[in-house]
Amino acid sequence: MQKNKRSVNIVLLLAILLFLTGCWDQRGVEEYAFVIALGIDKVDNQKDKVRITYLIANPETGSAASSASSQEPPREIISFEANSLITAKSLANIVINKEITYDLVRMLFVSEELARDKEFVKWIYDAAKSMDIRRDVQFLVTKEETSQFIQSNKPLLETRPHDYYEKIFNVGEIFGTTPPSESNTFFRITEADADLFLGMYGTTEKVQEHKLNQEPDQIKAGEFHYTGETNTTQIAGSAVFKEGRMIDSLTIEETKLTYLLNPTLETGYFLFTFPDPFDEDYRVDAQIELDNPIKIDMNLKRDTPKIDVTVPISLEVLSNHSMTDYSKDPTKQDRLESSIKEDLTNKIKELIKKTQEEFKSEPFNWSLIARKEFPTIPEWEKFDWMKTYPDMDINVSVQLNLEKFGRQNELPRIEEMRD
Repeated sequence: MQKNKRSVNIVLLLAILLFLTGCWDQRGVEEYAFVIALGIDKVDNQKDKVRITYLIANPETGSAASSASSQEPPREIISFEANSLITAKSLANIVINKEITYDLVRMLFVSEELARDKEFVKWIYDAAKSMDIRRDVQFLVTKEETSQFIQSNKPLLETRPHDYYEKIFNVGEIFGTTPPSESNTFFRITEADADLFLGMYGTTEKVQEHKLNQEPDQIKAGEFHYTGETNTTQIAGSAVFKEGRMIDSLTIEETKLTYLLNPTLETGYFLFTFPDPFDEDYRVDAQIELDNPIKIDMNLKRDTPKIDVTVPISLEVLSNHSMTDYSKDPTKQDRLESSIKEDLTNKIKELIKKTQEEFKSEPFNWSLIARKEFPTIPEWEKFDWMKTYPDMDINVSVQLNLEKFGRQNELPRIEEMRD
């Protein structure tokens, strides 16, 4: 009996040893070159090649394990021509002494020139075929070549480049200055062939001409004028894609409105500016957010399909430069509410008109709701959402709830202050 027990113990020990041999091929992070951003540019007069740019992060820079006196740079950048994203890795290793890996790729940059090319969709699908590239990478269109964009991006307050991009992308979504832009969403919308896809838009080139009296939100990347010492990169507005190809771009204000009209997005609060109904020399800054999900009623069986959109919004006034006393005067509150409601409704109508007349499709994901109106896929395909949308009768109603007037409701009288 004792002998059998000893035999069982030996067998168990040998079995445990088998599991201890699983680290024989383990490799440390220092043996890899981690690409965190991929850039794709067009190559002139060559249809079978693109220019690939790698932004490679140094995993040791900025970490607790790194030495304070370390002189290693936080990044490495390389650009070269290749036949695809997949075969580019082996080419880069001609000069990079570590094995290239896409495991940590978080950003996919595409130049506007390539994004507007009719062949673009063929190149971007390399990212879908590669097993290394995740489908939730952030998608951004650069006004200039991506190689120039990546090299010119030099944040002053961030040592690690991926931290900078992740933070500025997150802030853009919070305030609605950029759209949520994942490659997986691009592939889904492109293959569905019904809606428009919105990607982030960025540049390191500042537009020299400064338009007078232009509202701050009516700009895109490159149109924000500032002075001082900071990074030259601007990420603002949206690149509009139709059927896998960029066709136009949207301003910050238009991008914010797409959030309000998209029932599939979780929205926070957005900052808008409106004309002051009591003094045309000033504008009213306000914080708005959806009270409830937007309501969309569709009647697609009519000769002219009809869509009724109700946008329930709560609003808080943040500035009052005309010094109008709203807190104790319901009449003035009604006038302000009516003015803002009219202005916001007109802005939404103008955006919808633009999507119908210029884009011939919509970026609000309304087709997902419309699909439920058809019992079978063949009936939905026969309806042809993208072809039918431009001629639809679309009505918009904004339900505005004027909630607060900032932290301090009552304002002092200037006449009494200067008496």
